[in-house]
Amino acid sequence: MVPAWLWLLCFSIPQVLPEAQIAELLVEVPENYGGNFPLYLTKLSLPREEAEGQVVLSGDSGRAIEDLFAVDPESGFLLVTRALDREEQAEYQLQVTLETVDGHVLWGPQAVRVHVKDENDQVPHFSQAIYRAQLSQGTRPGIPFLFLEASDGDEPGTANSDLRFHILSQAPAQPSPDMFQLEPQLGALALSPKGSTSLDRALEGPYQLLVQVKDMGDQVSGHQATATVDVSIVENTWVPQEPVHLAENLKVPYPHHIAQVHWSGGDVHYYLEIQPPGPFDVDSEGKLYVTSELDREAQAEYLLQVWAQNSHSEAYAEPLELRVVVMDENDNVPVCSPPGPPVSIPELSPPGTEVTRLSAEDADAPGSPNSHIVYRLLSLEPEEGTAGRAFELDPTSGSVTLGSVPLQAGQNTRLQVLAIDLAGAEGGLSSTCEITVTVSDVNDHAPEFTTSQIGPINIPEDVEPGTLVATLMATDADLEPNFRLMKFAIDGGNTEGVFGLVWEPDSSYVQLRLLKNLSYEEAPSHEVIVVVQNVAELVGPGPGPGATATVTVLVERVLPPPTLDQDSYKTTVPVGTPAGFLLLTVQPADPMNRSLRFSLVNDSEGWLCIGNVSGEVHTARSLQDVQPGDTYTVLVEAQDADEPRLSTSATLVIHFLKAPPAPALTPAPVLSRHLCTPRQDHGVIVSGPREDPDLASGHGPYSFALGPNPTVQRDWRLQPLNDSHAYLTLALLWVEPREHMVPVVVKHNAQMWQLLVRVIVCRCNVEGQCMRKVGRLKGMPTKLSAVGILMGTLAVIGLFLILIFTHLSLARKKDLDQPADSMPLKAAI
Repeated sequence: MVPAWLWLLCFSIPQVLPEAQIAELLVEVPENYGGNFPLYLTKLSLPREEAEGQVVLSGDSGRAIEDLFAVDPESGFLLVTRALDREEQAEYQLQVTLETVDGHVLWGPQAVRVHVKDENDQVPHFSQAIYRAQLSQGTRPGIPFLFLEASDGDEPGTANSDLRFHILSQAPAQPSPDMFQLEPQLGALALSPKGSTSLDRALEGPYQLLVQVKDMGDQVSGHQATATVDVSIVENTWVPQEPVHLAENLKVPYPHHIAQVHWSGGDVHYYLEIQPPGPFDVDSEGKLYVTSELDREAQAEYLLQVWAQNSHSEAYAEPLELRVVVMDENDNVPVCSPPGPPVSIPELSPPGTEVTRLSAEDADAPGSPNSHIVYRLLSLEPEEGTAGRAFELDPTSGSVTLGSVPLQAGQNTRLQVLAIDLAGAEGGLSSTCEITVTVSDVNDHAPEFTTSQIGPINIPEDVEPGTLVATLMATDADLEPNFRLMKFAIDGGNTEGVFGLVWEPDSSYVQLRLLKNLSYEEAPSHEVIVVVQNVAELVGPGPGPGATATVTVLVERVLPPPTLDQDSYKTTVPVGTPAGFLLLTVQPADPMNRSLRFSLVNDSEGWLCIGNVSGEVHTARSLQDVQPGDTYTVLVEAQDADEPRLSTSATLVIHFLKAPPAPALTPAPVLSRHLCTPRQDHGVIVSGPREDPDLASGHGPYSFALGPNPTVQRDWRLQPLNDSHAYLTLALLWVEPREHMVPVVVKHNAQMWQLLVRVIVCRCNVEGQCMRKVGRLKGMPTKLSAVGILMGTLAVIGLFLILIFTHLSLARKKDLDQPADSMPLKAAI
């Protein structure tokens, strides 16, 4: 079974396809046709088999137009029933269909467009009968100042409506009948070249022109019409304008009126050109406006060109130029140049040397106070106690120069400079510029030794060449490493080339070394003068005293160490030996050539003492705390008196013996003798042997020593004369005059005893004899009798003086009691 929608589709296809295939018919009908009507226009292709339907004719939008058009159903012709007027309607859009009674379309629709062909049946006419225009002097020739308007009802674009304009007459005809020209097609009225040169405003009254408009173009035939044009000549007001000065950043309502131009002629339109483009405008009255704030730094000046144009944008005259100058305000701070690398200035540059020149820019108007920049140094106040500055600044040029305070090498200084506009006046804007100045080093410091005097240095004469004598150090205050390179030289004290210098190229140390053998006999001392200099050339003053150092070298004589007469010493002493007992004498092996100084080492008990020069070893105290058979060892050290560093030593061993049963040390009196004080060169001889043959038996030397009393040892001196006698003398220059008992200890073999030597110390005369005390002589007055005699004599003298002064007093009183006339007269001269 076939679907219903498919039957409907098949049924509708025959109706759609014919409609798509019927093309629109175009029929042309003459306007104002004067023949018979109805007028057959065209034959329609109506179907014959559908004759039972009726023909339906409709116009635009389905409106019936049976009064103008019709369709002959028999012949199928489209008819027009009367004449058509193109000006009433130039074209008709018809539609023809064949329909059933109930409105079902059997054929069609057939579109038919009927065009009414135009005929020149319309007369052109001006828009105004009388035109009035103002013509300004100075209007350029050929520039229309009035456009005539005319219209023709005929079809546009055809010769019937092609209009031409002409000037028929000019009144007055002076100064030239051809003062004006009229463009034929556009109707543009303008001055002719002759009229532009001879236009005279002084002529009374306007110019009156009779103008014509004609259709049919340039053909001779055609309809025409006329009109009158009254042209008034007015004074030229299109004059140059003075420059306009506008303040930048002006705070006013915008748009803001700034100037006005005026074209005195009529039909004017103003056009504005701006170089460079800016916020300006002009209205229809020629008023010029600024529409927003101006910025002088963005654009300082504008050139406005105002054109007076007709309605076709043709300029009546040359444009007026109006120069707009933007007045500067101080709205821009000075801008410093971008900071560059540090400026380097050599050390020791003289005052006034230019370091750099500041350059600050101000975007305000050049040459105005707003851009007049001055400079002011903000930092580097003078240090306390200094009289100047390290830098000086020229406030006008911005030149930074060195001041009177010197700069040190390596010093980095950041300068802050204030750049102020308005020439530094109050209210000026400012910014801070920064400059970094680095002081570069120059070789202006000579190297100097840290120590100018070295030594004396003691060197033995037998040292080997190459031995280090001294190390000297020098310093250089310069900072540049190349300026601190040094070289050293020996400037004196080395004529024989005994010494030499060794140093590294980049070192500040130099070694003074021995190059040859030393000789004490040839030169016991040397003073070597070493100088230091820079490798690079020195700038400024030369080296000072610190560049020289003196090394004093003392040559030490090499001597053999001293030797003693024995390698070691041994002695025996009985227990209980008293202090001051001579044990032995230490002597050099060569006593004639060298003198020694002796001392004891490790005498822990303090029993012994030794003579510094004599080498005699005595007991320092009584030997009571030892036992027979014990030994006591000390070390005897001997130093060369001239060369203390040369020394030798030997051991001293003491063997303690049992004390012999000697008789008690009964003091044996010795014959007395007088000794003089102050001390003289004589003394008392003390004998060792005694009268007792038992004590005096035996052989061997006697030794003598003073008793242990410190006072005795201080006041007296005991020296051996030979093996059996000693010599006792005063040790001090002055000893109290009296009788003294001097104890002397005598040792012989293993026996000891003590003698008491009676010595009388007295004052002596010139002959060395002791002066004795003398007693009082008989018959000599006593002290009391002498005093009495003296007092009696003084009393007698006093009595005589009293009598004399009393007598003188009485005599003077008698002279005063005499009358005045008793006085003798003086003789007149």
